[in-house]
Amino acid sequence: MALGKTILRGRVLTFLDEPNGPDDHSSYRYIEDGAVLVEGGTIVSVGEWSPALMLAAPGAEVIDHRPHLIMPGFIDTHIHYPQMQVVGSYAKDLLEWLNTYTFIEEQRFADAGHAARIASAFFDELVRYGTTTAAAYCTVHPASAEAFFAEAERRDMRMIAGKVMMDRNAPEGLLDTPQTGYDETLALLRKWDGKGRLHYAITPRFALTSSPEQLEMSQDLARQFPDAYIQTHVNESVGEIAFARELYPNLPDYVGIYEHYGLLGPKTLLGHCIHMQDREIEMLYETGSVAVFCPTSNLFIGSGLFDRARMQKGNVRIGVATDIGGGTSYSMLRTLDEGYKVLQLKGQRLSPIESFFMMTLGNARALSLEHTIGVLAPQADADIVVLDARATPSMALKMEQVETLSEELFLLQTCGDDRAVVETYVAGRPAKARPGT
Repeated sequence: MALGKTILRGRVLTFLDEPNGPDDHSSYRYIEDGAVLVEGGTIVSVGEWSPALMLAAPGAEVIDHRPHLIMPGFIDTHIHYPQMQVVGSYAKDLLEWLNTYTFIEEQRFADAGHAARIASAFFDELVRYGTTTAAAYCTVHPASAEAFFAEAERRDMRMIAGKVMMDRNAPEGLLDTPQTGYDETLALLRKWDGKGRLHYAITPRFALTSSPEQLEMSQDLARQFPDAYIQTHVNESVGEIAFARELYPNLPDYVGIYEHYGLLGPKTLLGHCIHMQDREIEMLYETGSVAVFCPTSNLFIGSGLFDRARMQKGNVRIGVATDIGGGTSYSMLRTLDEGYKVLQLKGQRLSPIESFFMMTLGNARALSLEHTIGVLAPQADADIVVLDARATPSMALKMEQVETLSEELFLLQTCGDDRAVVETYVAGRPAKARPGT
C-alpha cells in the first residue's frame, strides 16, 4: 500500500560531514523548528517549519514531535541476530565464551521455526532502540538467513546479512564444507541481494573456523559479486590471534590472511580490530576496508581497547557497532557511551557531536550507503528516529541545566536507552508503536 505524505515537525539534526572536533558546527545542520516531508518511504524535503508547507503538500498528515529531536535512524555495523539469548553469558575470554555458549546456541537455528521467532524478536528490539539498518551475522544454517531476510523484507527494512561459513573448529552441528558453504551462500546471494532494501554479505565467520579451501571459495564468490559486502572478525583477542597464526603460519599477520584470499576492500567490514600491527593498518587503508569498533563487547569479554586515534592517523575507515551477543545492549546510545569510556581510558576524546555522527552518517559511510541512509536529505530513505532527552525523571532534572545541543546529545548518550526513543520510522512508517508490523 502506497504511503501518503507526512510532515514530521520538531527539532531537526542531520550531519553533513565528519566533525573536526567538538566545536565544528559546520559539520551538521540543526533546525530549531524543522519539518521533514516524507512520501512513499522517501524524504522529499527538509527545512524550516512553515504553514506554507501545507500548501506545498496538500493532504499531508502533520505529526508534531516538538520539543523532541528528529534524526536519521541509527545504524549498527556488526551484530549477531542468533545471539539474542547469549547476551550476558559469563566467560573468561572470547574462545571460552564461543565454545561454552555461542556455538551451542547457534545450533538451534537449524530449526526454521526457531529462526523465524528470533528474527521477529530481533527486529522488534532494533526498532525499540531506534536502529533502522544493521549488518548482521546469521548462523551456518541457510534457514537462519532465510528467516532473517524474510522478516526484514516484510518490515521493509534496509538490512545487510549473510549466513556464516565455517568448516572447522566448531561443533559438528555448526559446520558446512567449502563446497556446501559456497553453494548455500551463492543461492542466498542470488535470492536476496538487491531484493527490496536488502543486501547480502559474504560471511566467513573468521579465520579460526574457515579452512584455506573455504577462504578460497569465499574469494571466488567475492570475484563473482564484486558489489557484495564481506564481513568477518579480526584481532579481537590475544588468544584468538595466536590460534590464527598457528593455522596460517606462512602469512604475515591476521589481516594478512584475508588479504591473501582477496577478501579486503571498500565493502569489507572487519569486526573489532583491537590488536593491530602497523602493516595491518596500512593494509586496511590501502584496500579501503572498514574497522568496526565494538565497545560494549570488547569491555564485556575483556578483549582490549580499540585505538581510534591510531586508526584515524592511518586514515582507516571506522564503523561502530553493538556486537550483540558479546555486546550487552542493542542501543547505539549505550554503545557510544561505552565507546566514550574506552577512548577515555586510551587518553582520547570523543565529543557527543562525533558520537552522533558515528551512529548515523559515519556508519552509513562505513557501509557505502551515505546517499541512502544516515542523513535527512531529499531522496534519502525515510528511516528516522525521534529522541526525548527528558525521557526519565533523572534526565528531565538534568535537562533543566542543559544549555547547548552538545550537552543534550551527551545526556542522551550517557543516560538514554529505549525510553529516550519516542518513535522509529522505517521507510516512513512509524514502527516502534506497532512492533512486528
